[in-house]
Amino acid sequence: MTRKIFVNLPVKDLKRSISFFKELGFQFNQQFTDETAACMVIADDIYAMLLTHAKFKTFTKREIADTTRFAEELTALSFESKAKVDDLVETALKTGAIESGSCTAGASTTSTVIPGRSSGWTRATSRRPDGKLRHSGRKTR
Repeated sequence: MTRKIFVNLPVKDLKRSISFFKELGFQFNQQFTDETAACMVIADDIYAMLLTHAKFKTFTKREIADTTRFAEELTALSFESKAKVDDLVETALKTGAIESGSCTAGASTTSTVIPGRSSGWTRATSRRPDGKLRHSGRKTR
C-alpha cells in the first residue's frame, strides 16, 4: 500500500489561497475540493488540504494561531534548481506573498536566495497572503 500525506492548513480566504497556489503552478484534486476545503497536489502522494477556519475547527478544539503574532507551521518544499526556487519566490511576491525577513536557519528573505549555513540547501522564505510562512529549497550538495 502506498502511503499518502495530507497536511491540513487553515486559511482565512479559501478562494484567494487557491488562486495564489495556482499562480505558483500547483494543481488541485477536485475530488477533495469544495467550498470549505481544497486539496492541493504537491506530489503524487503528498497533498496540502487548505481548509476554511470553520472546517479546520471540526478537527480540533484548539484555537487557530494568529499568524500575525505566532508561527503556526513551517513548510519546506524541494525543487530541482536554484533558478526554480528564485522563479517560485518571484511569482509568490507578485501574487501577494509578503517578505518575511530572515530565517535563523540561514535562509534569506524572499528577495534574495542564498545557500544555507552548512546544510547545503538553497533556501527562500516568504509569508503567504494569509500570513503563514513558507520555505522553498533545493539541496545543493
